[in-house]
Amino acid sequence: MDYPAPVSRLIDELRKLPGVGPKSAQRIAFHLLRGTREDSSRLSEAIATLLDGVRNCSVCHAVTDREVCVHCSDPARSEKTICVVEEPHDVLAVEKTRDFRGRYHVLHGALSPLQGIGPDELRVQTLLDRVRAGGVEEIILATSPTVEGEATAVYLARLLKPLGVRVTRIAMGVPVGSDLEWADEVTMAKALEGRREY
Repeated sequence: MDYPAPVSRLIDELRKLPGVGPKSAQRIAFHLLRGTREDSSRLSEAIATLLDGVRNCSVCHAVTDREVCVHCSDPARSEKTICVVEEPHDVLAVEKTRDFRGRYHVLHGALSPLQGIGPDELRVQTLLDRVRAGGVEEIILATSPTVEGEATAVYLARLLKPLGVRVTRIAMGVPVGSDLEWADEVTMAKALEGRREY
């Protein structure tokens, strides 16, 4: 269907966002058309000023609006444990548990030779520098359970273990509330591997 040029342009731009397909892009575009000019102005201003007000934390590389993020500047958090995640939004996933009281380190990706992402494209060196500075007792590798995430975890473990720090990996397996019959072989194998005494 042919839409007016401004609508088509908006739909094309929305489709570039992760998780937004053609139908979702159309729904969002037409939702915006039903809004007021003020709604559109607020949205466009928020998008336009996003990169001006956000930076990476100078310590852990999480997204923040100041030099050092709230997690790194919180004196109640332990510096002995660092949870390594792939992306800034992964910090929020861990924080939702309300159980982790250590610090974070954001890699900004995972190793993926096919996409040209090697160790130099990730924040690996600053992680090693943090461990070498002393005071760190455990590194929790919380990378995704994908081929790239696993490769990244293995690579980091090889670099970190010689530094005398304990290296652990988050457990993976069957999600709470699901049936075993829906678990694939890899998920079931990880669940059995990560079992604990009850």
